[in-house]
Amino acid sequence: MPQIDLDDLPPRVARLLAELAAGEELVLAQGGLVVARLTVQDSAPTPPADGLAALPPEEQMAEVMSQFNAMIHDEF
Repeated sequence: MPQIDLDDLPPRVARLLAELAAGEELVLAQGGLVVARLTVQDSAPTPPADGLAALPPEEQMAEVMSQFNAMIHDEF
């Protein structure tokens, strides 16, 4: 999933994006034409404390690589 760091954006754009509430829609336009509509969702839930952090480092790495591998296979 693409991710944009608000610190990399011009201040006005970053402020506008940061102020959007869940359920609000952002319309992206170029040359007067709508090119995309984005709907804001609630932020991702925090992982439970007993999740990945509770695993030993070797198992953490194995889990991360497994998830990465699954994402790559799903994408391609």
